[in-house]
Amino acid sequence: MPGCENGKKPMQQPKKQAKGTDDEDKSFTQKQKEEQKELEKLNVMATGKGPLVTGGIKNSGKK
Repeated sequence: MPGCENGKKPMQQPKKQAKGTDDEDKSFTQKQKEEQKELEKLNVMATGKGPLVTGGIKNSGKK
């Protein structure tokens, strides 16, 4: 194998990523950010109201 010295394997080069991004990619990431913000707002609103279910565990009445 060319590049091998003293039985050692050559170091692998890191993979290069494509630097160019499409308009579709930009719009998709923007849409995801907006959806994430909406979900965070809904979570804040839901936690502020208190527990939704107040029944808890029901006892059958048998002893």
